[in-house]
Amino acid sequence: MHNELTPAGAASSVDDYAAHTPMMQQYLRIKAEHTDKLVLYRMGDFYELFYGDAQRAAPLLDITLTARGQSAGSPIPMAGVPYHAVEQYLAKLVRLGHSVAICEQIGDPAVSKGPVERKVTRVVTPGTLVDAGLLDGKRDCLLVALHSTASRAGVAWLNLAGGRLHLRDVPLAEVGALLARIDPSEILHAEDSAPVAGASAPTHALPPWRFERATGVRRLCAQFGTRDLAAFGADDAPLAVAAAGALLDYAQATQQASLAHIRTLIVERSTDYLALDLATRRNLEVTETLRGEAAPTLYSLLDGCSTGAGSRLLRSWLSNPVRAQSAAIERHAAIAELVAAPQRRTALPKALRTTVDIERIASRIALRSARPRDLAGLRDTLQRLPALAALVGDCASPLLIAAAAALAVDSRWAELLTRAIAAEPAAAVREGNVIASGYDAELDELRAIQDNCGAFLVDLEARERERTGITSLKVEFNRVHGFYIEVSNANVQRIPDDYRRRQTMKNAERYITPELKTFEDKALSAQERALARERRLYDEIVAALDPSIEALQRAALALASLDVFSAHAELATALRWTQPRFSTEPMLAIRGGRHPVVEGQVEHFIANDLTFGAARRMLIVTGPNMGGKSTYMRQTAVIALLAYCGLFVPAADAEIGALDAIHTRIGAADDLAGGRSTFMVEMTEAAYILNRATPNSLVLIDEIGRGTSTFDGLALAWAIARELALKNRCLTLFATHYFELTALPAELEACANVHFDAVEHKDGIVFLHAVEEGPANQSYGLQVARLAGVPATVIRGARTHLARLDHFSARRDGDLFAGIAPPADPAPADSTLRDRLKALDPDAMSPRDAHDLLYELRRLADDA
Repeated sequence: MHNELTPAGAASSVDDYAAHTPMMQQYLRIKAEHTDKLVLYRMGDFYELFYGDAQRAAPLLDITLTARGQSAGSPIPMAGVPYHAVEQYLAKLVRLGHSVAICEQIGDPAVSKGPVERKVTRVVTPGTLVDAGLLDGKRDCLLVALHSTASRAGVAWLNLAGGRLHLRDVPLAEVGALLARIDPSEILHAEDSAPVAGASAPTHALPPWRFERATGVRRLCAQFGTRDLAAFGADDAPLAVAAAGALLDYAQATQQASLAHIRTLIVERSTDYLALDLATRRNLEVTETLRGEAAPTLYSLLDGCSTGAGSRLLRSWLSNPVRAQSAAIERHAAIAELVAAPQRRTALPKALRTTVDIERIASRIALRSARPRDLAGLRDTLQRLPALAALVGDCASPLLIAAAAALAVDSRWAELLTRAIAAEPAAAVREGNVIASGYDAELDELRAIQDNCGAFLVDLEARERERTGITSLKVEFNRVHGFYIEVSNANVQRIPDDYRRRQTMKNAERYITPELKTFEDKALSAQERALARERRLYDEIVAALDPSIEALQRAALALASLDVFSAHAELATALRWTQPRFSTEPMLAIRGGRHPVVEGQVEHFIANDLTFGAARRMLIVTGPNMGGKSTYMRQTAVIALLAYCGLFVPAADAEIGALDAIHTRIGAADDLAGGRSTFMVEMTEAAYILNRATPNSLVLIDEIGRGTSTFDGLALAWAIARELALKNRCLTLFATHYFELTALPAELEACANVHFDAVEHKDGIVFLHAVEEGPANQSYGLQVARLAGVPATVIRGARTHLARLDHFSARRDGDLFAGIAPPADPAPADSTLRDRLKALDPDAMSPRDAHDLLYELRRLADDA
């Protein structure tokens, strides 16, 4: 059997291994356990890839693909990367969505009779990153597991670098919106389930038996040390519990370590967060522009944080706006207190910039992958925590008080690291000089032997020069040949009898003496023993830090929160943002509202007001293109979103009512991959809103109905607006160029017209960008076309044709929708007939059953 991963010459079964060299047999056995991953196989100073792995990785990493030696009678395709630079290559592979198994040499080459013993010590996948060099400091790396039935799905997601696990069961139709909110780095699913539709993250299929609910319950109980999951409320998420079992097993297998730092389990409910579907997140450009770029977005504007942890927390708040107004109010209070204290507000960022990412270091401690400089940075940060806590020690807001308390980490951890870790340790334990002097007497003794080496060699050189009379004699050391005495060829005849030749050079000979050999054995042995002792001591120190992990995670959250609060307080002060107020009724009252991103892109932004309430639930927004309609709608949603995120808002004053969701239908484009036209995308988004919006939802509809004929589009826009006003009763901004819709306020309660105006000046047009009550009187489409560069001949032709259309319209009697009664509700008999038909199962009916049913349906139809 030959395929990409087992080309000609590679083994396809255990029986085929005998044809290969012993080393390739070892590689192929390891590869057989990791067929879905690239295997980096350590050989000396390189990590090598073989066969299909080499052929796949070489173009991805821009490294040379070669073929060396032979195994099973065929050349071995291979490509390699230096071991000291492997992290940068790993980062590139992970960014491209590949998983990698790292195979290390664990045996001693000096005593190995065959190939050096090797095993996979680490598996790196896009969703299980914990190393600082592989992680993006400003965004979380989330692993998601998905387990679905015909109608519902359970979603479990893990922040391995942060130690948090979330569960949620949702209707199958809501999975896309939830994944858009989570923004996963990798998705796990059962092999017998369909791949996740539209997922941009890499997916990985696991055996179905890993998604058993009973297994998930046992795995979670073992992880959190409980008898059952009742305290977490997990009974409401049985599918997510099953997914969590598979997720935890997968994560543990990649780390080859226990996941002791995962101590937070959150079972989410639909009422926990303000609902934002995928289209809304895209249209509001929360973390990504419509073009898929990182800036300018709401997040890029707000992110003035001093630490990566602060940036991650801000992104999480923007992606997960809490629905509970009390939580947002507490955040507002913390920011307001810092706004009122400029000295404290400016001192916090300076202090925070001297800290390290405690959250991620704590995870690496638990996973036994923390590096010496992680511990040195942790030590320095722990020493600075008391000063940071003092900066907010006398604050009054609950969240600032809680942050100060969380920074009071037991001083014994800082004391341990101060005693144990060198002031400036090496990057890796294998390089030595990691453990501080004075921490361990045995290590100090071994180091003393090495430290005295230089003095001994100087003394020996002086004595040998005096003994031999050779003034140019040198006593030196290198890693290949160890210690030696070097004598030039001109003086070789003068060497003593106890000199033994070690190496012949072009112009000199190198020798060893019994005394130097004895010292060499002692010195090299001391070096090896010192490195082994440091490794053992370091592992003990990391293990000793386990009890500190929970306190470190609390301190990390406190530092991140202080970062977001202080950065936002500074931004709110600079940009004149205000603290919003909340109401328990569905309403919005915004005075002087601005779009924060657009305001930063223009020289002068016109602020606008908006009022929604029980007597004003729908606004029909008309006006010219480029007049400000879309900006006005988006800024309303952004202000509401920021308020529920617990942040200040770009307005002179804002009162935000009780909201459960923000829905938008703004702009559209063909979905070529999905086979949907612009109009189909438009109608799909409209249907989503009509089926979900409630009286507590904020809905933005921008120029719906453009993708079909004028009358079809107008009729649909009229019907959709009417449905939103009468049935959904949501707070709706409905922008349109169909001026017939401005008649809706005359027939719909709580509906009003507003418009944006423009004035013509000579041959140009000036947009006023200010919202006014009432409908617009014209659309200025021809003037905008002229601004866009449409030729004058086309504009003149359009003007002539427009005059004809206006004349035709003036001759028509009445309003287009005048006299059209709303569709009546179905009669009871119609409803009964429909319900009976829906309940049918044609495949289960006999011919006699079908005959009887026809008479029954005829009787129901007669009754109607």
